[in-house]
Amino acid sequence: MLLKDKVAVVYGGAGALGAGVAREYARAGARVFLAGRTEATLREVAAATGAAFDVVDAEDEAAVEAHATAVVERAGRIDVSFNLVPRGDLQGVPLTEMSVADYTRPVVRGITCQFITARAAARRMAAQGSGVILALDSGSHNGTPMLGGTGAADGALNALVRQLAQEVGPSGVRVCGIWTAGVTDTLTPEKLTAAGAPAMDEAAVAGIRAHLDSLRMTRRSPRIADIAALAAFLASDAGAALTGTWVNATAGMFPS
Repeated sequence: MLLKDKVAVVYGGAGALGAGVAREYARAGARVFLAGRTEATLREVAAATGAAFDVVDAEDEAAVEAHATAVVERAGRIDVSFNLVPRGDLQGVPLTEMSVADYTRPVVRGITCQFITARAAARRMAAQGSGVILALDSGSHNGTPMLGGTGAADGALNALVRQLAQEVGPSGVRVCGIWTAGVTDTLTPEKLTAAGAPAMDEAAVAGIRAHLDSLRMTRRSPRIADIAALAAFLASDAGAALTGTWVNATAGMFPS
């Protein structure tokens, strides 16, 4: 098993992608700790995956540090840290009509919680001489119209991954990211409406999924299972040569 005896923390573990990653990590042999803000949904995912869970706000420095310390006390170490916490991106609105708050929210919230969780993991991994920190975004850092602050937020996270990898690499810690440009089986009417889209039914969402498929070189968008499998590989010793980089898992939405 790729992650046999590894200890993994998944922030945002109650979301669709977080649950998929937790399931794959557990299947690969890891001991998984879920962290998030909503106890009810965390409990559901934990019951389905066999993971432990804790209610933690990833924007709360003291809470994240205390949680990391508690995980080490319970499991002896942290081998993998993956932050999948939502940033509150608002999309579908032209920049000329968007408020400052809506544009900056995913940038500030995203980089804040990513920095806090990555720092907590890096401190403990550096002390033990090994570990992997993972991040994920859409790969929109080069600029994509109508995505609001998503591109700026992605750019900030890209920079954090590359810089942190250089600083902690000598201590045996790897830092990698995954670009997805949309994981279609995470899309729901509720999620799209929250991101700024007009109210829509399941048929309309199916049309969006089909459109995203048509934009890929493979004509098939990445699915939760695809990203979870890639995240398991990157977290494992099989990915030991990869750090300070982003894996293009967009199924060819753009070349890299």
